[in-house]
Amino acid sequence: MIVQETLHIKFMVCNCCIRVIKQELEKQGIIVSRILLGEAEITYDDEKLSYDDIEKIIEANGFELVKNKDKILVEQIKVAVVELIHYANNMNSIIRNSDYLVEKLGYSYQHLSVLFSKHEPITLEKYIILNKIEKVKEMIEYGELTLSEIAFQMGYSSVQYLSNQFKTITGISVTDYKKAPGAGRKPLNEI
Repeated sequence: MIVQETLHIKFMVCNCCIRVIKQELEKQGIIVSRILLGEAEITYDDEKLSYDDIEKIIEANGFELVKNKDKILVEQIKVAVVELIHYANNMNSIIRNSDYLVEKLGYSYQHLSVLFSKHEPITLEKYIILNKIEKVKEMIEYGELTLSEIAFQMGYSSVQYLSNQFKTITGISVTDYKKAPGAGRKPLNEI
């Protein structure tokens, strides 16, 4: 029987992840009709492949299927944060993170924050800050923008505020980080 299903996939944080999942599923004869960060709509023949087979394909590539409704929403929150901070081209300085999440996910920020903290070892606010600091590290390494421009793009009210938060999170100053870039960057799925 032909089955259509939406998979919710943990640890998808970039376009490479999308490409890997799509290729690996299609290799097994699965039709991927839509795929984006954290989600794939698929069609497959359950007489040839079981859901467990699909789960094994996902896991063999370093990802994980999310089945619990609350955990699916937590993954959607993570994807929305990554999209806003890492891929939105300066939107972070234009709109507040909370407003973006509320609009994107359709729940109050308080609901999202409580749910996130319930299922993750950190708060949603801390998760957003950690992502912003990783993006700041990336921007510093590219060397194309001044610290003032980075602060503006990332929605910080001043270079001083950015510098203080950077030092609090990383343990080193922005100046010291510039001397040894890349030493402390984390993959987004490890935040």
